[in-house]
Amino acid sequence: MEVEVSYLGMASWMHRVTEPAIRSAIRALQLPAGSRGLDAGCGIGTHTLWLAEAMAPEGHVTGIDISPECLARAEETGSKNRLAAQVSFQYGDMANLSFDDDMFDWAWNADTLWPVAGKNPLPLVKELVRVVKPGGVVAILFWSSQRLLSGYPLLEARLNATCAANFPYTDATRPEWHILRALGWLQAAGLEGPQVRTFVADIHAPLDEAARDALTGSFQMLWGKAEPEVTPQDWTQFQWLCWPGSPDFILNLPDYYAFITYSLFWGKVAR
Repeated sequence: MEVEVSYLGMASWMHRVTEPAIRSAIRALQLPAGSRGLDAGCGIGTHTLWLAEAMAPEGHVTGIDISPECLARAEETGSKNRLAAQVSFQYGDMANLSFDDDMFDWAWNADTLWPVAGKNPLPLVKELVRVVKPGGVVAILFWSSQRLLSGYPLLEARLNATCAANFPYTDATRPEWHILRALGWLQAAGLEGPQVRTFVADIHAPLDEAARDALTGSFQMLWGKAEPEVTPQDWTQFQWLCWPGSPDFILNLPDYYAFITYSLFWGKVAR
């Protein structure tokens, strides 16, 4: 039993479920009204619009991404939004941003600075710093934890202990490249006064269709490839709890509760 997960669909569902936490993180930055910002790795553009809304009725946010499919969705959604004039989208590689030095008042990055293929995230942070004006903010946001199988803590702990659930981290990944070490990245990039704060997205019954779709996709994203690393008994229980067609589907519980945390790391470019 397996649920097929589309990245674009998953992103859209998760944004609807986690919107309060992400908006709270944006508010914590206190972005200057009328400022010019960069959303690096903007995906389908949801954060770009929320960032623009935080500065409305003025200001502008440029969203960049390497995925043509994501950019097409972002442009389509942005063009229909009341803040269309405050956002723009274009192709961009975070490793080599096509912007001049000191071009933006701030930069935002969410859930993209993972050490995929053993790559050090620090050069990407330094590239964000390069394009932000002295005194401006560079902010990095990560999905940092979750508790999704309410009532089954031991099963969830065993699933979370698999390599599949911790991709792209491996035993060979340097500890300082882990997302919870991002304060060190900011310090090494020369940012002043680095800070971190965690925000919680609470999810509970009754669940609407968006929440059910998002959580079902999350089960597969996190644990859908964990079968070789768990016992047959755990795998069977996971399937019974996390497959929508199961009579024991956990999202049907009238008292279901879960949470996802996002950790925001930010600092100021040295003057």
